[in-house]
Amino acid sequence: MTTTKPWYLSRTIWASVVTVLIGAVGLTGLPVDTIDGSSLTDTVVQAVTAFSGLVAIFGRLWASKKIG
Repeated sequence: MTTTKPWYLSRTIWASVVTVLIGAVGLTGLPVDTIDGSSLTDTVVQAVTAFSGLVAIFGRLWASKKIG
C-alpha cells in the first residue's frame, strides 16, 4: 500500500466516529438500539464526499491564482 488519501475519505475513520457517537449517545440514556450503524456510516461518508466536492468547486471558483 503505497498511495495515501486524506483521513476524511477513510470509511474506517467514519465508521469509528459513528461507533463512538452511538456509544456516547447510549451513555446519555437515549435509545440507540434502532440505529443501523452501517447505513449511518454510509450516509456520513456520502455527506462528507459531497461536502468535500463542494469545497473543491467553490475553492477553485474563489481562487485568486491560476493552477500550474
